[in-house]
Amino acid sequence: MTVIKGLGAVLAVLWLTGCAASGPAATRYTLPGDAMEAPDRIAGAEAGHRLVVAQPRLARFLEVEGLVLQLDDITLNEASQHQWAEPLGLQLERGLRERLAARLPDTRVTGEDVDGRRDDAATLRLEVDRFHGRHDGQAVVGGQWQLRDTEGSLLVLSPFAIEVPLAEDGYPAMVRALGRGWDRVADEIAGEIKRLR
Repeated sequence: MTVIKGLGAVLAVLWLTGCAASGPAATRYTLPGDAMEAPDRIAGAEAGHRLVVAQPRLARFLEVEGLVLQLDDITLNEASQHQWAEPLGLQLERGLRERLAARLPDTRVTGEDVDGRRDDAATLRLEVDRFHGRHDGQAVVGGQWQLRDTEGSLLVLSPFAIEVPLAEDGYPAMVRALGRGWDRVADEIAGEIKRLR
């Protein structure tokens, strides 16, 4: 009986040792902030316009924890040791709101209310089907965006496709290049919104 108890103790120690040595922790990343200078003030209630930014809809292969790298023309790989610090959709929404607020100082840019109310605001929706690194050293950002007026009528439906070269090899460079790509998406959207006014 003592042999069985001793064997059980040894197995428990081996199991705990195996759990402790499961490998290094993943490196986690957040998108960098806007490369453009932030405005001196944040547009508030006195702003002449209001824009609601909905959380982007992501292609299914982007709704993962790991950063995605395209290995060739048809193969995608999700990194296991290089992951987003929080869901990508949340980071893209927050980043786009900050970028648009900087580019449209006369506009109060907010996220969607929990109950979906728009309160006489234009609404911006995006579908993101590319937000990953590519084997040739490019970060690719692509999809489409739509702007609807306060009544819900479609004002603009436009695709976006941006490639940004990585400054160097590695996942940190890829994340920074993706951030610059998101800057350029904000530039395009803000430019079109200004043209419509």
